[in-house]
Amino acid sequence: MAGHFIGKAMSFVDPDSGSSRSARTLHKSDLDANPLLQFRRWFDEAVAAGVELPEAMTLATATADGQPSARTVLLRIFDQRGFAFFTNYESRKGRELAANARAALLFFWAPLDRQVVVEGLVEKTTSAEADAYYDRRPRGSRLGAWASPQSQVLASREVLDQRVKEVEAQYTGVEKVPRPPFWGGFRVVPTVIEFWQGQPSRLHDRIRYRRLADGSWMLERLAP
Repeated sequence: MAGHFIGKAMSFVDPDSGSSRSARTLHKSDLDANPLLQFRRWFDEAVAAGVELPEAMTLATATADGQPSARTVLLRIFDQRGFAFFTNYESRKGRELAANARAALLFFWAPLDRQVVVEGLVEKTTSAEADAYYDRRPRGSRLGAWASPQSQVLASREVLDQRVKEVEAQYTGVEKVPRPPFWGGFRVVPTVIEFWQGQPSRLHDRIRYRRLADGSWMLERLAP
């Protein structure tokens, strides 16, 4: 069976037409020896450029037998330990990370023609970190964490709405809604970080950091 292209028949958009990709190049000498400091530099440049939701990242996980899944989450803590986000531990991603504590992250900052890919091992954040972030969330989000059986099948939207009403009633007059025991954070501790800078003719710049056994990082240029 023949495949079909999306859009009008044989109509293609040239992604390089009108591109200013040649304005930026990427060399090893441009990069910090520490990829986490380099990530901070690029992240700050994405913020300064007005990139919408620069903290948005695709999180890829897999089951113990290798079935992959992906979704977009938000980076909430970043430091020299790694990249942390928060979720329901009983969600699909939570269950997969419990069974297979490895993950990949992808940041895509289109206005800068940049991507960052992170691969690493995953650990839970501390309870103190989870409490500190949860307490900063809007009240509705805190109640929602209790109300939603994340990733489970719902008979209808009304079932969820009713559950929200029940939780709201339960915590009426309670100023500080406690963090659910099934809700917290995961931190991706990187072993590989790749910085990708778009270039004309698909000859993109790709520089990868690999963590070595002694904790140092090796820089390698990859073919596009």
